[in-house]
Amino acid sequence: MIKSELIQQIAEDNPHLYQRDVERIVSTLFEEITAALARGDRVELRGFGAFSVKKRDARMGRNPRTGAAVPVPAKTVPFFKAGKELRERMNGKG
Repeated sequence: MIKSELIQQIAEDNPHLYQRDVERIVSTLFEEITAALARGDRVELRGFGAFSVKKRDARMGRNPRTGAAVPVPAKTVPFFKAGKELRERMNGKG
């Protein structure tokens, strides 16, 4: 599902809301999650999961074509851990 499909589904499930309002709500939610992660904060949505940031150390990688060693700089990456309820639904227990 892509963002526009999510917006469409929420708008269909909530006919009392205007589509532009649903778009604003979804965009604001994603912006707030992104801003929190950029600050290094953790975002937990009970029953769904938690978003956090992990730091990856610098390392030596390999160019797959030439096999030459290439330095890979340190970086931070977003990480998602599914909550218990989501895992159970994915495995047919909910």
